[in-house]
Formats: sequence, C-alpha cells, structure tokens
Amino acid sequence: MRSVKKFLYLLSFALLFSQISLAAPKEESVDYADAKNWAFLEINKTFKDADVFFICPTVFAGDAAHLNMELTDEKIKKKFVGAINMEKGIYDENARFFAPYYRMAGFSSRGGGENVRKNALEYAYKDVRDAFLHYLKHYNKGRPFILAGFSQGSNHIVLLLKEFGDKKFIKERMIAAYAPGWYITKEDIVKYPHLKPAKGEKDTGVIISFNTEAEGVTSSVIVPGNVKTISINPLSWRVNNKIADKSLNLGACFTDYNGKIKKEIPHFTGAYIDKKRGTLKVTDVNEKDYPNKLPQFAPGVYHIYDYQFFYRNLQENVKKRIEAFKEEK
Repeated sequence: MRSVKKFLYLLSFALLFSQISLAAPKEESVDYADAKNWAFLEINKTFKDADVFFICPTVFAGDAAHLNMELTDEKIKKKFVGAINMEKGIYDENARFFAPYYRMAGFSSRGGGENVRKNALEYAYKDVRDAFLHYLKHYNKGRPFILAGFSQGSNHIVLLLKEFGDKKFIKERMIAAYAPGWYITKEDIVKYPHLKPAKGEKDTGVIISFNTEAEGVTSSVIVPGNVKTISINPLSWRVNNKIADKSLNLGACFTDYNGKIKKEIPHFTGAYIDKKRGTLKVTDVNEKDYPNKLPQFAPGVYHIYDYQFFYRNLQENVKKRIEAFKEEK
C-alpha cells in the first residue's frame, strides 16, 4: 500500500510539472522606466569612465508551482541585492552600475525536465532583454559599457551577445563581457561568429568566461561531462594549459551580502585550464575548507567561488580593459 501511495504521489508531481511546462507564462512586461524595478540604477555618476550592466545569479529556490521569481517578493529581492553586492566591488571604482530586477528562473525549474527549464529561462531572458534595451535607450547615452553577470546571470549575458553581438552599439561601445559561471563552446562560436572569447589581458569586445573546479571533477551541473567550454585563466590571462602559480593570485576575497570583504587571502591558489573539459582547475584548494552550499553542485565544483577566488585579479583586469578601450578610441 505504501509503495502505491508513493507511486501516486510521484505521478501527481510529474503531472503538475507537465502542466506547468505547457502553460503559457504571463506576458506582461516589466516597466523599466520605473526605478523600483532596478536593484542598482547609478544614473548620476557620470564622472566614471564606463558603465556596467550586471545580471544577478540565481537566488530564488521556487517550487513546482513557482518556477520564476516574482518582483513583488521583497524577501527574495533583498537576497537579489545581496548576491550582486558580493561581486559589485570588482566593478565599482571606474564604472556606474546598473542591475535590473528580473523574473529569474528558480532552482525548482531544473526539476521539471528540459522543457520546463527552457521555458523558465526564456521568460527570465525577456526581462533581461527589455532592461538592457531600456538601459541603452535612456541611460547609456553613447558611453562605453561592460556586460557582466554570474551563473544564470552569465547565461543571460551570453544570450544578449548571441542576439545583439553583431550590432553597431556592441561593436563600438562594449569594453568586454564578464561571464564566469557559464560556458561557451566552439559550436557557439561557429553558430555565432561574432562571439569573441578573450585571449589576453587587455583585448576588448570579448567574453571572459571560466568555471572553477577541483582537479578530479569530470562533470558538473554547469559544465556536463560531454561539454568542452572555452575559458581564460584569470591569473595569467592566457588560454593555454600552463599552470599559473598562486603567486599570481593578487587576492581571494570572501564577501558578504553587504559587499564587505570578510576575509582576504593573497596568493590563495594557482590555476590552469583543463585540456579535456576547458574548465579552470585550482591547484591549492582543500575541498573540505570550501564546501558547496548548494545541493546542485558536487564536492569540488567551486561554482559559488568563481568571483571570490580571483577577486583582486578580476578587479585589476576591469581597470585594465577600461583603460585599453579608452586608448583604442
């Protein structure tokens, strides 16, 4: 009897997800002319050299009936701002900061199968796209800009570049796109030849991408075992497989939801790009000291630390790419 009840429960759960995946999402658009729909809207800091348009990583768990974050959920919006604060200091010194609230796909969307996840991400991307176009039309005013994100946010940054990367405003004004925690493949480059992965420390109009993991990891939720991603090493700013020694690590910074650096460790770890997976392998990290805080990630997948392990190197690199862009113009 217990096994029958369990079967019926699982069946009803599966049917619920199938109904959600087929249901048409709400189509109303977010009004990005309303400042309350922006987590950060630094319009007046025009003395800074550039802008950053940043897309938040996933902070919404969700459930079977709520696959996308609602913008009326003030509790989740606080987490949204907090998650951005953890990376914002990397970009702050030389750039105005713009980060829209958007109806991100929740972790729960992974539980309903490929179509459910796809629909939830497409729904989220519509908001990101609308916010980006609103930013360009009303706030950018011809200024150079950086696209940046993390995890799901990086996914949306890559989608923006797939759609708009061959447009004049990207070619003429985009300094670079920082998209750690997501992947780009050779197949992507073939299909979208205007995508340009970074190859050095100061090249512009390029995508900076990497996924951090222990040396023994062979697959992850972000980079499955059958995927080879294109990465750059944030310590050496090279795309080869040579190990960059930890002496090149200017400082790992572990930040909180207020953006405060709680702990900084210079020369934290070395790293190299894995020949087979294309992921970024770290050489001096003890898995027990840096466990995953999310059940989606197996031990040794340092996804949540992509920014933090290389914080000072990324901070310095943002400055260098802004300066390089200014010199080119």
